[in-house]
Formats: sequence, C-alpha cells, structure tokens
Amino acid sequence: MEQLLHYTWKHRMLPLGHLKTTDGREVEIIDPGLHNHNAGPDFFNAKVKIGGMLWVGNVEIHDHASDWYQHGHQTDPRYDNVVLHVCEVIDREVANSRGEYIPQLQLCVPEQIRTNYEQLQMTDQYPPCYQIIPSLSRLMVHSWMAALQTERLERKTDDIRRRAERCGGSWEDAYFVTMARNYGFGINSETFEQWAYNVPLQAVGHHRDDLFQIEAIFMGQAGLLELDTVPKHYQQDALNDGYFARLRNEYLYLAHKFQLKPMDPAQWNFLRLRPQNFPHIRLSQLANLYYQRKAGLSQLIECKTLPELKTLLSSQVTPYWETHYTFGSLSAKNAKHLSYGSLNLLIINTAIPMLFAVGRHRKKEELCDRAFDLLEQLKPENNHIIRLWLQCGLPVQSAGDSQALIQLKKEYCDRRDCLRCRFGYEYLRAAR
Repeated sequence: MEQLLHYTWKHRMLPLGHLKTTDGREVEIIDPGLHNHNAGPDFFNAKVKIGGMLWVGNVEIHDHASDWYQHGHQTDPRYDNVVLHVCEVIDREVANSRGEYIPQLQLCVPEQIRTNYEQLQMTDQYPPCYQIIPSLSRLMVHSWMAALQTERLERKTDDIRRRAERCGGSWEDAYFVTMARNYGFGINSETFEQWAYNVPLQAVGHHRDDLFQIEAIFMGQAGLLELDTVPKHYQQDALNDGYFARLRNEYLYLAHKFQLKPMDPAQWNFLRLRPQNFPHIRLSQLANLYYQRKAGLSQLIECKTLPELKTLLSSQVTPYWETHYTFGSLSAKNAKHLSYGSLNLLIINTAIPMLFAVGRHRKKEELCDRAFDLLEQLKPENNHIIRLWLQCGLPVQSAGDSQALIQLKKEYCDRRDCLRCRFGYEYLRAAR
C-alpha cells in the first residue's frame, strides 16, 4: 500500500541494516523531506547520502517502480529534481524527462507496522486504538488535543467565513446565521440555517422595538403561520385563542411591505423531538434574544468572562409560548428558559467559534486567546463520543478536550485516517 510506504518513509520507520540502491550504493537518510499533498513529487527538499555523496532534492514513492511510467513522470519536468525513487517492488529502471536515470531504493513496510495498521483498519470497536490509550504520555496527549482543538476552531472559522461571504460580507449577519443554526441543536440545524438566510435582518431592524412584530416575521419566514402546519386536532383551538391569527395577519402585512417569502415548512423536523426543542419554542427564544439586543456581534465581543457570556445568551420564550409548545396546544406554564446544557452548547458552538473567527479576520489575537480560555473554563460535553474515550482511559477535563475529541472522531477516526493521527502513530509503532 503506497500510503503506508509514504508513512514509513516520512517517520523513518526503516528496517534495521544498511539501505542500498539497486546498483549497490549505500543510502543514508539525513532528512526525509517535506510531505507534499498536492501535485508533484511526494517529498520536497529531502537530504540523502547516496554512495557517500549528499543529495538535496525531491523523493518520489510508488508501490512498483513501473508506476513511474504509468503516471507519466518520465515526461513531466516537475520530476526532474527527484534524487531518489523509493518502491516496495523494483520492476524496472526509471528516467526523468531529460533521460537521466534515477537512483532507486527498495523499501518494504516493516511487518509490525503493516500488521498494526491492518488491525486499526479492520476493528469495529471505537476508538480503534483503545488498547494504546492508557500507555500514552500526558505530554503527548495534551499536545495532540491542543492541535485538534485548534483544527476544530479553524474548521468552524471556515464555515463562518463562508456564511459571511453569502451574506454579502456581513459578519454581523453571519453571526446571526451561526446562532440560528445552533438553535437547531442537531436535528433542525440545517433548516435553522436556511431559515436565517431567509430572514431579512435589515427589514426586521425597522421593527426592533416591537417584539410581536419580530416574532411575526420569524415565525412567518419559517412557514409556520400557515394553518395546515398546525396539527389538525389543534387547529380549531389555534383559531379560537386568537394569537395565531394575530401573528399571521401581522406577518401578511409585513410580508407585503418587505416583499417577504416564507420557506417551505416541510423542512422542519418534529419526529423524535422533545417539545422543548420544537421550532416554535426556539424561534420565540431567538425573537426575544434579538428584541433585547443580545444577538449582536459587538455585544458578543464585549463579553470578557464566562458569566458575562451566559448572561448575554440567556433567553426565554414570549408570553404565549409559556403555556404552549405549538399553536393551540395548552401546556403547564413555564418560561422555557434555555437549559443549562443548551446554553453551554450555544457558547461552545456559536460564541467561542465566532470570537475565534473574528479574531482571525481582524488579526486580533486577544480574541483568539479568549476563545481558547473560555473553552478551558467550560465543562466537557457529555455525549457518546466523549463517554467512549473516557472508558478507554483518556482524561477529558474541559470543553476544549471534548471539542478536540469530536474533531478527532469526525476528521480522523470516521475516515480511518490513522496515518495522520498521533494516537495512530503510537499504535503503529508499538510492539505487540
């Protein structure tokens, strides 16, 4: 497997004994070079001694030497600076576009590495490297978790940047979209994001002092002010209580004024949702947050501490929804505040990534540092991914750790990309 041969070369997991080219010259690897993930030779600027002479150039790696010709390297000038061709099977000589023959080294993946890699790829247990976790040093675990934490924030920054581009360069609107997406809490996240793009914030801003009108636009743009979106057994009650009709009439007036078009309500998921997560409840909480001027980017950036963030993002429903979960369905009175867990998830998935993204965008490292500090102050998330890592002996002490492990699972474990993982590296080189 060529990918595993790359790994063996990169990490210098070389067999014992002298290495020699096919024509008998001794090879000493001073520096394997910089791994190239784009077009061109596999490793740039390697330093190798061949027959006692130091060569500085590129290295190309293949399973079979004949792959050089199958890939057309013999006519590609980018490969003219290759100083060594490394293969598991040398089945022919190779030359560059100038007709110069290139030294070749036969290198086999050590059997231990191959066996351990196959175990990682074939096991159904998660995490596949569970056996090695208790023996890992705290320093190694900490450094890898810190790198994963940064990776996750960088990925979220890319998402926020794309939202800002879609919003015509407005980071304020991108923050609102990011906030809305995370109000979906998984099941309705995509739908909430599409809803947020469908909310004309500039138009809503004209009615910012009227909570009823804000809620009318929010509910109306979600397509939830059509009578057929109300369960049939509640439709008459919804008409009788008057609130549904008042909201709908207000929305129709505002929709005509601002030329608004609602989204398709069929996009909303209600199956297996707890009533607390119904779109009506989350939209009412968002309307209240917006009305209180707590959903702005400047307010977020002004928050220096975790208590300030929690105060800023705390929200509850408007009065009607204190006694309803959908239109027409009465329930026990409850202010329906964001729960402790939901508030923490909003901070982890909205506030902190936004601070980091704005810090990157504005080149303000203090915002990035604040994002990391806040993650370390928050308790770790409690989900099946985190519980599985805890079971195999990995300490999880903060939200920074739990975010790192979510990144590890999604970007490495799920893709079986053990060759890029530091835990995978330790597993591959461990004796069995």
